[in-house]
This record gives sequence, C-alpha cells and structure tokens, in this order.
Amino acid sequence: MEAALARWAGGQCRQAQSRIGQTLHVGDQLGLFAAGDGSRPTRVGDVDIAYRPASTALAKASGFMGDYDFTLNPYIGCAYGCTYCYAASFAPPERQDDRWGDWVVVKENAVRKLRNMRTDLAGKTVYMSSVTDPYQLIERRLGLVRELLEVLADREVRLVVQTRSPLVTRDIDLFKRFEHIRVNMTVTTDSERVRRVFEPQCTPNRARLAAIGEVVTAGIPASLTMTPLLPVEDPVAFGQNLRATGVTNFVVQPFHPDRGRFTAGTRGPALKLIAELGWDRGAYERTVEALRRELPQLAEGRGGFRPA
Repeated sequence: MEAALARWAGGQCRQAQSRIGQTLHVGDQLGLFAAGDGSRPTRVGDVDIAYRPASTALAKASGFMGDYDFTLNPYIGCAYGCTYCYAASFAPPERQDDRWGDWVVVKENAVRKLRNMRTDLAGKTVYMSSVTDPYQLIERRLGLVRELLEVLADREVRLVVQTRSPLVTRDIDLFKRFEHIRVNMTVTTDSERVRRVFEPQCTPNRARLAAIGEVVTAGIPASLTMTPLLPVEDPVAFGQNLRATGVTNFVVQPFHPDRGRFTAGTRGPALKLIAELGWDRGAYERTVEALRRELPQLAEGRGGFRPA
C-alpha cells in the first residue's frame, strides 16, 4: 500500500499543481479571495472559467436524488477534479476524463432564473449540488451561491447543501434563515496520504471537520458523508474524530464502477489504484462494520441522503 500511494501521490500532486496552481490551492485553505468581489475571472490558477446562460436554475430531481423535488447546480464542472468523481460522467463528451477538473462553467443567469420561477417553491425539497461542488474556488470570487441562498430562503424551500469545502461556513448566517436545512460535508478517509492521491486539489480533512463543527455549533443540522469511502488507516479513531465534530448523522457509500445514463461510475484511474491498494468490497465492509461501532447512526447509500 505504501509503495502504491507514494507512486500515485507523486503523479497526482504534480498534476494538481500544474492544473490549478498554488494560488487556487492556498486560496481554498486561507480564504484569500473575498466572496462576491464583482469580478468575472476567466481563469483561476490554471482552471478555465466560462460563463453561459442556463435554461433553468432548478432541475427536476431523478435517479439517486429522486426523493427530492429539484437539484440545483450553480456550476458545470468542478475544479476539485477528484479522481473518482462520478460527475465527470455527466460532463460533455469532449470534456470528460482528462479534462475533468481543468474547467468550470458558471451559470451566469442562475439567480435571475430562480427569482423569476413562477412555481410555488414553499416546502419543495432542493439538493445543492448533485454534479458539482457549490463551494469550489470560483465561488469565493463570484458569491453566486450566496445570492442563490438568499432567493431560496425567501422562497421557503427545504434545502440540503452538499460540499467538501470549508467555505460553507461563510454562509452560516443565511442557513439560519431556513426552517428546514441540512449541510452535508464530505470526508472520505482519515488518511492525508490517501486524500492527496484521490483528492489532490481538495482541502485537508482536518479543515473540513473543523468547518462542519462550526456549522453544528451554529445550530445548523449537519451530516458527514463518506461517499465514496476511501481506504481508512484506523476506523476506530476515524469514527471518534467524526463524532467529535458534534454531527449526529453519518452516511457511507462504496465506489460505483457501473456506468449508465442516470448512474455515473467511478473513473478509470481511481479503479486502478483501489485495486493496487486491495480496497475491495470485503475491505470496505470490514471498515464499515468498525465504523458502526463508533457511529450507531451510520446510514448507507441513498437512505442517508434524505431531504431536510
């Protein structure tokens, strides 16, 4: 496992530095950009940013998200570019695989589209986001999600926010305006070595745990989602650290290698690495069993992603 991680980590870290640059990576951790500074950058680090109008702000939920009324994806693509990301399967064909993580498209009219919707959204369930991370780096510059939250709060939706970014704490004040809300934070492993291989552009795990702890302290319902669960070094300590955040809802899910129109699959590079690491179904199930002893509320799969 050590040799495989070292070999892959070197390649992935070099690729991450080339893709997004030191400015993007450090900005995620230190908050160098003010939210919503009014600019329209066409490049952040080495990530290309484009702006296009969307036909609608909310999409009818289906498939895995079928328990919701709508999904909301302010962006197309994701600068985090995780090696296993299922959302890459929903990208335009010319931008799949190697291009995933190199580009982001901003839905420039999303706020206006949402504000002008004639549908009565009071009590409707919304999942933000299903195929992007709403709090990826460009959000620091644009503040698009923050504007959308203001409209969603006025429209009295039941909202679930899904992210892996500590930037989510910026909007705690707006979360408090919702009668029904939950913030889901993704943390996939206890190992920074594993994280750097699979998620080289993402914020370290400890920063994510600190952020979701801040959300809980503010009185906002929250969940920790281990989706997908990556190789874990110490399941007992991992479970204890997750519980220490104050979160009481936990969700776990394995890799999904099958591809299809409404069920995206794990990407090739990640599949190769998990085979090298021996992270098979048996290893996953043994880890989940150990986690359950620390996290009795641990849910698995779709049932853990219920609406707020």
